[in-house]
Amino acid sequence: MSGQVVRKVVVAGGGTAGWMAAAALSKQLGPLLDITLVESDDIGTVGVGESTIPTARTFNALLGIDEAQFMRETQSTFKLGISFENWGQIGDRYIHSFGQVGKSTWMGGFHHFWLQARAQGFGGDLGDYCFELKAAEAEKFFTDNEATTNYAYHLDATLYGRFLRKMSEGRGVRRLEGKIASVSQRADNGFIEALVLESGEVIEGDLFIDCTGFRGLLIEQTLKAGWDDWSPWLPTNSALAVQTTSTGPAVPYTRAIAHRAGWRWKIPLQHRVGNGLVYCSDYMSDDEARAQLLAEIEGEPLIEPRVIRYGAGRRRKTWSKNCVALGLASGFVEPLESTSIHMIMIGVTRLMQLFPFGGVTNALVERYNRLAEDELEKIRDFIILHYKATERTDSPFWDYCRTMEIPDSLAQRIALFRESAQVYQTPGELFQVDSWLQVLLGQKVEPSSHHMMGHLVPPEQLKRALGDLKGSIERAVREMPSHQAFIDSYCPSARPPSPN
Repeated sequence: MSGQVVRKVVVAGGGTAGWMAAAALSKQLGPLLDITLVESDDIGTVGVGESTIPTARTFNALLGIDEAQFMRETQSTFKLGISFENWGQIGDRYIHSFGQVGKSTWMGGFHHFWLQARAQGFGGDLGDYCFELKAAEAEKFFTDNEATTNYAYHLDATLYGRFLRKMSEGRGVRRLEGKIASVSQRADNGFIEALVLESGEVIEGDLFIDCTGFRGLLIEQTLKAGWDDWSPWLPTNSALAVQTTSTGPAVPYTRAIAHRAGWRWKIPLQHRVGNGLVYCSDYMSDDEARAQLLAEIEGEPLIEPRVIRYGAGRRRKTWSKNCVALGLASGFVEPLESTSIHMIMIGVTRLMQLFPFGGVTNALVERYNRLAEDELEKIRDFIILHYKATERTDSPFWDYCRTMEIPDSLAQRIALFRESAQVYQTPGELFQVDSWLQVLLGQKVEPSSHHMMGHLVPPEQLKRALGDLKGSIERAVREMPSHQAFIDSYCPSARPPSPN
C-alpha cells in the first residue's frame, strides 16, 4: 500500500478501546480522516478496567477533556497508588505509589542515602520520603493548577466509553450498529478491504483498527498475526468481577489483596465499589472463587458475579498489513498494575505519531511493532516481579510462582538489586525507578550492598536532611483535605439509578 493515501479509518468494536481510538483520532487528526466505528449492542464488553495510572491524565489532556466534568460523568475518584497486601508474606502490606521517593543525585538514587542511614540505625521507612505514599496512607487528596501531585483515576470504564462516544460523534465520527459477519481481503496482498455486516452493509476502509477484544477478529482470526504465550510466567487465567454498594468513604488507592491462588481487587468509585477475584483455574475452581469473592466483599452486590477468561501474552504483530490491534485484541498482561487502559492510550498515541498518510510501509509497521513489543515486555517483567518475589509457602500456587523460571531480563534486574541496590529504567519505559524500588523492597528483596555516596555525608547531617524531608511531607499531608471531602467539593457525581 506504499503511496496509497490513507484517509478512511474503520474501528472494529466499541467499548473503551474503540471509543478511545475514535476520540483521539478525531481530536488530533480529524480534518485529515474519515472515521467510522462499527459496534454491536448485542456484544458485551469486558468493562472492568476501572483503575488507571497517571498517563491517563496526559491522554485526557490530549483530548481536551475537563477533569472535573470527566470525573462527574464517569463516577471517578482519585488514585495515588496500589496497596499490595499479603504478597511477600501473609499479613504484609506496602503501597506502590505514583510518587517520587526522596531526592536523587546524578550519581545515584535517594535510596542509597536511605540504606546508609538504615545501616547506621536511623532513617525510618522508605515511604516516609514519598508525598503521594503518605497522602494515600492518610486517605487525603488535593490538586489544583499548581499542584505537582502525581495521580491517576478510578473510573467506570463503561461510562468512560459513553463519555468518549459523545465527544467523538460531536467531532464527526460515524457510528454504525451491527455485527461483523465477515472480513473482505484484497486478493493481491491480503490487506483488509472491508467489513461486511450481518445486514449486508459493506464498510470499506484504508486502515482498520481492531478493538474486538480477546477474539481479535481482524488481527488474529483474519490476518493470523500469531500469539506469544506468557502464561508460564503469569499463570492466572480467570477473574470474577462484581460491583457492590459503598460502605464508607472512598480511599485514594486500589487494593490488591493476594489469596492462595491469585489476588483480589477493590476499587472505590463515587457511588459503588468494583471488586474482583483473579485466580488460576489450575489451583481454584470457579465455584471456589465465587464463594471466596462473595465471602470477602463488603457492601451489597449490585450485579451477579461474572467469569472472565483470559490468557497472558501478546500478538506477535500488533500491526499487521493495514490493521492495528488495540486493547485486548493486542495482548493482555492481567490487571495487577492497572496497565490495560494505558496500553490502549499508548497504542493509539503511537499510531498518531506513525500514521501512514503516505500508505502502509514495512518500515512504519516494523517500527510500531518494535516499540509495542519492547514496552509490553517490560510491563510483563514488572508484573512477574510481584509473583516471583514472594516468600509465601502456604499453597501450591505460590510454590509455583516462587520457584518458577523467569525471563532473563527480569532475573538480571533482580540480581543487580540484590547485589548492589542498583535500579534502572530504559528510555520510554513505563515503570520508572521509583516503581521498581517500591515493589522490590515492599516484597523483601533486600540488597546486600549499596552505593557508598551516603558515606560522604556525616551521620548527623544525613539524619538532619532526612528529618527535614520527612517533616515537610508530614506537614503538607496534614494540610490536605480528606480524599472524600475533596471529591465532594471538586467533582461530585449524581447517584445513578438502582439497577433493575
